[in-house]
Amino acid sequence: MKIKVIIYEDNQVFRESLVRLLGSSPSYEVVGAFPHCVNIEDEIKNLQPQVALMDIQMPGVNGLKGLEIIRQHSNDIKVIMLTVFEDNKNIFDAIRKGANGYLLKQSSPVQIFSAIDEVLKGGAPLTPSIASSVLTLLSDKKVTPVGNKYQLTPREKEILESLVEGNSYKMIASALFISPETVKTHIKKVYEKLQVNSQTEAVSKAMKEKIV
Repeated sequence: MKIKVIIYEDNQVFRESLVRLLGSSPSYEVVGAFPHCVNIEDEIKNLQPQVALMDIQMPGVNGLKGLEIIRQHSNDIKVIMLTVFEDNKNIFDAIRKGANGYLLKQSSPVQIFSAIDEVLKGGAPLTPSIASSVLTLLSDKKVTPVGNKYQLTPREKEILESLVEGNSYKMIASALFISPETVKTHIKKVYEKLQVNSQTEAVSKAMKEKIV
């Protein structure tokens, strides 16, 4: 069964190129492509996408607001921001509002396909420069860390930091020389301690409160 993808992009040329790109693969079906998020609530209800590629700056209702609307109705739709903006505010706002990934428009077709596959497997794909910005936010010396008030173990903090960096369960398991099932067990405990229900919420809380 094909993966249903919806696109929100106000640049017609880029929007149409995304439609052609995804349409060239037997794995994906573009169920809708729109220049703004004005009608996004009805569109996601009617079209039932599994993945959304979302620009940020669009007329009427922009991508960050569109992301908020999606999250009000569903935590299952994987939202990848696909934008030219690489400033810390937009990155942080997108993650805080529930984005599953953040790519720049200069990303190659291979990177876009890879990002879609990654979010569907529970990962959080980031363009390398965006990952670097996230790490800079986390290591900002001007912000006083809140300490380990959630009582995370060193291993749990290590795994949470890896999630923030956008690594998949498989990548974390490989890096730490443990099994994916062990990673899932640790992540479940992290969710319980942070009082969150998803990877997006955990990453957002970790960044906002400087937990790692």
